[in-house]
Amino acid sequence: MKKLLIICIALGVSTNSLYAQNKTIKGRVIDDFLETTPGVLIMINDTVEVGKTDLNGFFQIEIPVSVKKILFNTVGIELASIELVDECDEVEVVMMLRDSYDFIKLKKIDRLRMKRFKQLPELHKEAFEKGIFKTDKACYTQEFIPYYKKKQK
Repeated sequence: MKKLLIICIALGVSTNSLYAQNKTIKGRVIDDFLETTPGVLIMINDTVEVGKTDLNGFFQIEIPVSVKKILFNTVGIELASIELVDECDEVEVVMMLRDSYDFIKLKKIDRLRMKRFKQLPELHKEAFEKGIFKTDKACYTQEFIPYYKKKQK
């Protein structure tokens, strides 16, 4: 009976640790002028804050293995939504500064923002060449978040 109790406890602890696996993600966040961005909030599941960048834009966070989407948000900079690849544990993000658009339709604003968004991989490579980043290509995919959403009929 004692052996059965020990086996049950061991199985319970081992299966519980399978669900609680975390992975460490570290990296750096800069803006599109290749300047460091301190105090950027790092969130998962759209609302859960898991960390913040330091004064030089560096961060290190622990997230569950099941999480694939990370959000980076701060004042004056566009929200950056990235989707991780399984092997990705070094995340270096270039964020776009938020511009002011007056008296322009949302469709046109999204076109202007998309034009800047498409330059982010080139800026990532430039940051690598200047020694700011450690990798020349991002190991994640970044999602463009439009302001204008088409009406469903």
